Amino acid sequence: MDSEDDLNYMESGEEDGFYSGETDDYYNESDGDEPDYGFVEEDVDDSVMIASHRSQINYIVLKEEDIRKHQKDNIGQVSMVLSITEVEASILLLHYHWSVGKVHDEWFADEERVRKTVGILEGPVIPTPDGGEFTCGICFEIFPPEEILSVACGHPFCTTCWTGYISTTINSGPGCLMLKCPEPSCPAAVGQDMFEKLASKEDKEKYYRYFIRSYVEDNKKMKWCPAPGCEHAVDFAAGTGSYDVSCLCSYSFCWNCTEEAHRPVDCDTVAQWIRKNSAESENMNWILANSKPCPKCKRPIEKNHGCMHMTCTPPCKYEFCWLCLNAWTDHGERTGGFYACNKYEAGKQEGRYDEAEKRREMAKNSLERYTHYYERWASNQTSRQKAMVDLEKARSEKLEKLSDIHGTPESQLKFITEAWLQIIECRRVLKWTYAYGYYLPYPDKKQFFEYLQGEAESGLERLHKCVEKELEVFLVAEGPSGDFNHFRTKLTGLTSITKTYFENLVKALENGLADVDTQGASSKSANSKSSKTNGGGKGKGSSKSGGSSKNVDGN
Repeated sequence: MDSEDDLNYMESGEEDGFYSGETDDYYNESDGDEPDYGFVEEDVDDSVMIASHRSQINYIVLKEEDIRKHQKDNIGQVSMVLSITEVEASILLLHYHWSVGKVHDEWFADEERVRKTVGILEGPVIPTPDGGEFTCGICFEIFPPEEILSVACGHPFCTTCWTGYISTTINSGPGCLMLKCPEPSCPAAVGQDMFEKLASKEDKEKYYRYFIRSYVEDNKKMKWCPAPGCEHAVDFAAGTGSYDVSCLCSYSFCWNCTEEAHRPVDCDTVAQWIRKNSAESENMNWILANSKPCPKCKRPIEKNHGCMHMTCTPPCKYEFCWLCLNAWTDHGERTGGFYACNKYEAGKQEGRYDEAEKRREMAKNSLERYTHYYERWASNQTSRQKAMVDLEKARSEKLEKLSDIHGTPESQLKFITEAWLQIIECRRVLKWTYAYGYYLPYPDKKQFFEYLQGEAESGLERLHKCVEKELEVFLVAEGPSGDFNHFRTKLTGLTSITKTYFENLVKALENGLADVDTQGASSKSANSKSSKTNGGGKGKGSSKSGGSSKNVDGN
């Protein structure tokens, strides 16, 4: 298991990556064919197209049959090298978390100690009765030899008691994988042969499910895909850059934290953002910003009418003034009437309400700022999900229809699929840049960040509009149109430009917006020269070609 020769990693540093200069992460079939990206497994052309976006494949996705094959290979290897049975090899591998190297090291260092620790005994620890009959150690009934079973230790138990013992432990959970002899204090391990012989069909299925899961869950380099219902595992080559991986089920996630893929934002920022979205803190901010506590019962009250006369809900029913929070019985014409409060105005001048109002204003500002970023984060998530649906619709319906109308082979319409895949990836990146912006660690670089984000978002919206709206014209055409080639050129160009914008954005965030310092110095130098030449004019640069988008004033 710990030998990387078994993993058949495919690494390629020669191609330009989806975000250049970075490692990334797509599945490599074990036979060395083109990788499968999980969108539509049989669509080889799309897989080849996506492969051109990736600079390095640093993981493999394992199906259940792949995991079973790895298990079988590991068991066979240990059995052959140590000259023990496959049942004993399985017990050893389970104990040492499927590390073949660890098993070999421990065994050859001290075989006797390992046997005692793991429970692989070389012979019975109790003598065989002379009379030929055995007493079961659980029910204490006497049985003939053919109705008695035991593991290596020799402790006799009847088949009925063994069956009940095994069934109970299987139904108690994965602890059955490390099952010991029923005799108290006996260290002898119960191997797979006993489960195979005595467990019911249903219990066997559970046992082997625990067995296969142990191969993944006991290995630090492997994790299950967290997508609901997915039974694939990911074997990851640590220390190769990006943690983003894509399962065969099409779900992309971060191998490090198992949240959805979030490059270029780090795992700590994602964790903070998710906690904030699910926490009660924003509810409390809303309460502070939009309500006041009843002076009597202290329950928060929201003002939903224009009048300052407030009445708390039953059973309290306390009547008070919204402004000064004093009893309403103290109010009347002499206090300013129903829509004003002289007490409040006087108290405000004396500074009595400053602290409460300050807290309320801070809570309101905090809530508004969070809402700004959350709405855009959620909107891009919704757009991404819709784009994934549209991609599948394009593959299943639109490409064939376009091919029929315009007489173009479907293989020449892949530029449409490529545009949708670019949109899906860019929506994911853009979504997480709003979480990054909320926790931006460099306040002085906010302008540069928002400039790059805005350029990328603008390019993405143009691309999304083109493939979503302008394509419809050609889907309802009655025959071939000369404008279709123009559309192809436009969409291909927008896809390339959008990719470049997002490359710049991803690089900048992963570098901690370091370029802003250099750019700011260049900007100041350019402005200084411009001032001397033109009498103090202020210049602003921008990129229209999809290249570097980093000219920002004032940084």
